[in-house]
Amino acid sequence: MKLRLDRFISLCIFKLMASGKLWKPGRRIPILMYHSISQIIEDVHPYYQTSTAPDVFNRHLRYLKENNYNVLRLAKAAEMLTDNQAFPKKNVVITFDDGFRDFYTDAVPILDAYGFTATVFLPTAFITHDRCEFKGASCLTWDEVRQLLKRGFTFGSHTVTHPVLSELNKHEVEHEIRFSKAVIENKTGQAVDLFSYPYAFPDNQNCFSEFLSNTLIKCGYKVGVTTRIGNAHKDDMPFKLKRIPISTHDDLKLFKAKLAGAYNWLLTPQRIYKMLKPLFRKKHVRWTATL
Repeated sequence: MKLRLDRFISLCIFKLMASGKLWKPGRRIPILMYHSISQIIEDVHPYYQTSTAPDVFNRHLRYLKENNYNVLRLAKAAEMLTDNQAFPKKNVVITFDDGFRDFYTDAVPILDAYGFTATVFLPTAFITHDRCEFKGASCLTWDEVRQLLKRGFTFGSHTVTHPVLSELNKHEVEHEIRFSKAVIENKTGQAVDLFSYPYAFPDNQNCFSEFLSNTLIKCGYKVGVTTRIGNAHKDDMPFKLKRIPISTHDDLKLFKAKLAGAYNWLLTPQRIYKMLKPLFRKKHVRWTATL
């Protein structure tokens, strides 16, 4: 069994929170980040695992249902975070990145069983009329997306080709943001104003972050989620909302801790890692090219 330092520390923090010995942050909403609902076990450390087995996903949703969590649409959660009025304590948002077909085949039946909704972010180059693959897995088709829209699910942009945006020039970044939105709107007839940033959000690149936010606003987006770890907070920027990564390795103890905010401590080491990572890379960042 691989060492789970993140799990050990989070459960210790959770115990302190439950005992009342640790300050409990208010006005936060956990935005859960799922990817694939499948039996695939990736050959990576559990921290980096992105797939979730259907039975584990079912246990997660059963816990939310039995503990009276209110599953919100992402847009509603973002609105509540900016509102000064108090809101019920047990709120949660369920999101899926990458638009895999197993959302349709494996996640939706479980979501329906509990009466929950979810937001799915689509990398539009891999969502076609026929079946396409991304990262070795089948993706949704546009027919399936339209069916899911009619059943109350929400879709947002995950760019066109799922690139590392901070390594593109400004023209390429805007194309990924603008064209993906236009394609989803054209294929579904529904307005799109939700965006999910692919890969690790570059916290250490303030100029890029400002450019990204301005571009999202210019293209008509209202809310953006990232891979920054933590529960979304009222002071978060609307295009930099934090999420909680969830995978098949999240047993109920760790799942409860994540919902409560006991996993939020990882944001700091995550940021430090991002700051140090460029020192060991030779990839040239081109986004600063002039328009």
